[in-house]
Amino acid sequence: MKSIRYYIDKMELIEHTAHLTGWAVSMDSSPLTVCVTRAGQEEKAVVRTLSRPDASRAVFGDDRQPDCGFDLRFPCMKGEKYEVVFSCASGQVRVKVTREGIQKESGRRLIPFRRMVRMTSPSMVAADFGFLLKKGPSAWKQRLVRRYETDENKYLRWLAGQRAELAEQAVKDRERKLTYGKNSLSREFPTVSIVVPLYNTPTKFYLQMVDSVLSQTYENWQLCLADGSDDGADRKSCLPDDSRICYRKLPENLGISGNTNEALALAEGQWIAFLDHDDILEAEAVGEMVREALRSDADMVYSDEDKVAMDLRHFYEPHFKSDFNPDLLRSTNYICHFLMVEAGLVARTGGFRREFDGAQDYDFVLRASEQAVRVAHVPRVLYHWRAHPSSTAQDTGSKGYAWEAGRRAIEEHLLRTQIRGTVMQTERPGYYRVRYEADRKARISIIIPNKDQADTLRTCVESIRSKTDWPDYEILIVENNSTTEEIWEYYKELEETAQARVLRWQGEFNYSAVNNFGVSHASGEYVVLLNNDTEIISEDWLSELAGICRRPEVGVAGARLLYPDGTVQHAGVVMKLAGCCGHVFYGAEKEDPGSFARAVLIQDYSAVTGACLMCRREVWDRLGGLDTAFQVAYNDVDFCLRARDAGLLVVYDPYAQAWHYESKTRGYEEGSEKQARFLREQKLLKERYPQYMEKGDPYYNPNLTLTAPDFSGCYLHESEWDGQ
Repeated sequence: MKSIRYYIDKMELIEHTAHLTGWAVSMDSSPLTVCVTRAGQEEKAVVRTLSRPDASRAVFGDDRQPDCGFDLRFPCMKGEKYEVVFSCASGQVRVKVTREGIQKESGRRLIPFRRMVRMTSPSMVAADFGFLLKKGPSAWKQRLVRRYETDENKYLRWLAGQRAELAEQAVKDRERKLTYGKNSLSREFPTVSIVVPLYNTPTKFYLQMVDSVLSQTYENWQLCLADGSDDGADRKSCLPDDSRICYRKLPENLGISGNTNEALALAEGQWIAFLDHDDILEAEAVGEMVREALRSDADMVYSDEDKVAMDLRHFYEPHFKSDFNPDLLRSTNYICHFLMVEAGLVARTGGFRREFDGAQDYDFVLRASEQAVRVAHVPRVLYHWRAHPSSTAQDTGSKGYAWEAGRRAIEEHLLRTQIRGTVMQTERPGYYRVRYEADRKARISIIIPNKDQADTLRTCVESIRSKTDWPDYEILIVENNSTTEEIWEYYKELEETAQARVLRWQGEFNYSAVNNFGVSHASGEYVVLLNNDTEIISEDWLSELAGICRRPEVGVAGARLLYPDGTVQHAGVVMKLAGCCGHVFYGAEKEDPGSFARAVLIQDYSAVTGACLMCRREVWDRLGGLDTAFQVAYNDVDFCLRARDAGLLVVYDPYAQAWHYESKTRGYEEGSEKQARFLREQKLLKERYPQYMEKGDPYYNPNLTLTAPDFSGCYLHESEWDGQ
């Protein structure tokens, strides 16, 4: 077994300095060191440890080596050969590095040849040959390039396409401006004040940030710079002569919040936008934000973002965000950059608070969202977060104090909004868990439809009784035309021991009707729909779901369901996925947090599965229960979408967990009759909710793929689909 495992995430050259980031772990758990040698002699290098618990979990399944990340910089000259040496007690690994190699790797368009071979099957070769004969060499070449591109190159190509689209829109806006006339006070073209707190900003980064503002195609902006630097650099004299730029040198550093408030004091615009001192805006960023604010009549707008290397050549890790998602916002500051807020709303929040430095933006976003009439989202990458060794974009563990400040920000948010709950940091820096307080005096009715399958039902019921910590609940088994002796014996046992009540539904099987019948006999203030082929994992599953459902703005809460092999069966439902709707993160390993940890965070979705679903009884009655038009499929999705139409949230809670032995009872939808019914019900769902089929799911970014459940980006533009 190898003594060391490592991975280099990124290599880049900044003038004459090589910059490598990645992770390395020692398999014997001994201390691991990193150094650089040239011709056998150790070179001067700067090595910085980064927090990478994700890498530790990927290798060991736990956090035994959480600080295994590294950020390495060393002089790298042309023609010289270097080695990065990873050493531990049981051995070492030497990685050869040259300036020419870094240049080649950083400019790589296609994945290495060996990887191409590994990912190409004989059937793919045959299909490619047929494609060549049908479409010709040009389309065939494009097909291969798209398949074997590096992920970074796919994204760069996508980003170039987005820029072309935005540039075309900007031209139309300029033409429109000539028609309406330029007026900084008009509603059509409001002034946007971009506030930037400065503190010892490297001159090169500072000027690049300013240039990105000067390059905005939308002209009605004001750049407000408050400089609390103490490094003696003259940042005013290097500014261009532009009346839209306001610079104030502060007598002392007031911290990130104080410096931001000083920049806010310079702002005169109807809108306030926030930009970090070393980050970059897309040329159409401000224009796109203004367009969305006016289109949706919002008073708070945010965009998608990505990371950019120090040389401004490598753009990566795009964050394609959800539309406004209050439960996700209580789990992490997913809004972050680029943020624009109406000036009156900024004033009402009182600006930034110094006691939350490190998470001052999170605290501000929470307070602003509480008072906002409408929060809008621009699904475009308009902001580039520069990743360098001292930024949190590069090192999520570089500001440990910030995570505690974030926890306190959520805690105060709950107090202001009168939501009862406890906030905890998770094992992942910057991600939080809110345990909502449930009314433990309430009764919960658990409805379980069943036909035969005595052993399956026994596993389900016994898991509820042995693991549930809720004091008052009832189990209602809705019996539907069972024929085996074993199940009737088990029913008798349940009723004699008062473990459950057995209700008899003697009509033909209709999942909606069966559950409606069960709920009509329920006495609880909360209702749980539970499949008989489930087995409870977490003791506090009812406490978790009831705590969420207690909130008046919530209509439905759903659990995280896992297959017995440890993979994900349900972690939320997204509309339009797989042609109609689908479970996100389906098939992922249970330890995999998913893209931006969305597989393991409490958040809002359009729907959750009815295999384990809770709602308040009054919500059930208000919505009229499940629609019997959906005999088997999509009744749960329809119920959730009706809850959303009623202005209620549908919440996924990953901390309420159960095993799901899916479709054991009635089998999969096989056979012509079952398939025909399934397609009818799918058609009904699409007809009833055409907005989701046309516009997509608000909680699933339109730049994400609809053919896989893993939240991966869809980097093909419509004109390129024929080449696939």
